[in-house]
Amino acid sequence: MFGRRTTIGQGTTPARPAVPAPAAVSAPVPPSASPASAGRPSAPPPPLEAAPQKSDHYYHTKSLIFGAMIEAIDLSQLSKLDSASARDELRDVITEILALKSVAMSIAEQEELLEDICNDVLGYGPLEPLLARDDIADIMVNGSDKTYIEVNGKIQLTNVRFRDNAQLMNICQRIVSQVGRRVDESSPICDARLPDGSRVNVIAPPLAIDGAALTIRKFKKDKLTLEQLVKFGSISIEGAEVLKIIGRVRCNVVISGGTGSGKTTLLNCLTNYIDTDERIITCEDAAELQLQQPHVVRLETRPPNLEGSGQVTMRDLVKNCLRMRPERIIVGEVRGPEVFDLLQAMNTGHDGSMGTIHANSPRECLARMEAMIAMGGYTLPPKTVREMICSSVDVIVQAQRLRDGSRRITHITEVMGMEGDVIVTQDIFIYDMTGEDANGRIIGKHRSTGIGKPRFWDRARYYNEDKRLAAALDAAEQREERVA
Repeated sequence: MFGRRTTIGQGTTPARPAVPAPAAVSAPVPPSASPASAGRPSAPPPPLEAAPQKSDHYYHTKSLIFGAMIEAIDLSQLSKLDSASARDELRDVITEILALKSVAMSIAEQEELLEDICNDVLGYGPLEPLLARDDIADIMVNGSDKTYIEVNGKIQLTNVRFRDNAQLMNICQRIVSQVGRRVDESSPICDARLPDGSRVNVIAPPLAIDGAALTIRKFKKDKLTLEQLVKFGSISIEGAEVLKIIGRVRCNVVISGGTGSGKTTLLNCLTNYIDTDERIITCEDAAELQLQQPHVVRLETRPPNLEGSGQVTMRDLVKNCLRMRPERIIVGEVRGPEVFDLLQAMNTGHDGSMGTIHANSPRECLARMEAMIAMGGYTLPPKTVREMICSSVDVIVQAQRLRDGSRRITHITEVMGMEGDVIVTQDIFIYDMTGEDANGRIIGKHRSTGIGKPRFWDRARYYNEDKRLAAALDAAEQREERVA
């Protein structure tokens, strides 16, 4: 068999420390949780029963089999195989070891043992079952003995455990090394991504006192669309139609929201309506956008090396974008002085650029942009900064995670201009919360503010979308009249 170094069954292999196998999630999925814009299904999955704790005999047997497997295969040769072939090879070796050692286990236990060892060697160990579930939005590992997940907007504790903090740290290093980054005592904070684009953050000892803290923002396998957000109740049909037009007619858009409110998901949805013949350049700290257009250039920041040099910041990427003949610039998240360069790009022929900002309202989003420009050391008068923002940003889309765990698009707001020293905005659609039901779910509705001719009307007419925009706004008005 491929990769063998010794004859299986000869000699006694010393026991290795047991590696805890992944366990099923113990906490039931709350049936009352609202669907979210991050793509959770409208009907939550049935509650999962807690997996029984494995016995000491299971761990002892796993340790013996694991040691015998390491002696029987050549890991350097195994690494040359693709994931599926390597997993098949390991399963064959482990099955033969079980037969030669006459291990007394049921078929179900053998299958579980096979999967556990393969996950430890080739995958992410105890995290594999959680990564395989498409209904989980976030995985939060707080040291080796506590792992939480978010399902339908609610955080739940799981039965997943790691052998010790060393095993957790090894898995963190395995994840970040795949994208050319590192995490250790000298560099204890790291942003990375999984192969599917899921965002990963690791903060390791000595900064994390109780063991490494690993946070994974999972992406759904199937990319969300605005139609699905309508089905989940995140936006109305007419509001979604207006967002499609905004994306199509090259409005400069800033998506605002708090942590976990669905900003990146919404940004992905809006990029669906960009024409396929446009050249798009994305700038991100960890590449997670999933654009479907054929002409996309993806750029990613780089942390400093061991000597403290070689860092490439978001501002460096945005500046370089301007020399790459972009038609649209998409910034995954605007956190600092790069907002100045993005506003400059929006105002110098790169219409249709987009980005996300952490803020709790459209008005606060404008204040955050002004503050981030000041962070860059610019000494421009406040009125000049606000005029730059007004001439660059066309629309602010506000996303919010409500207290019941659901996500809603609460504002679609236009930036109108200046009156004196104040930026004037105009809401096109807003979300009104009217109460909650017996299960604690927020009750509310999206409504039009009655604006019949938004500021971007001329832009919509230029792209021959004015009739479609008028129809969407009229439909929203008629809905309001019917409700009234």
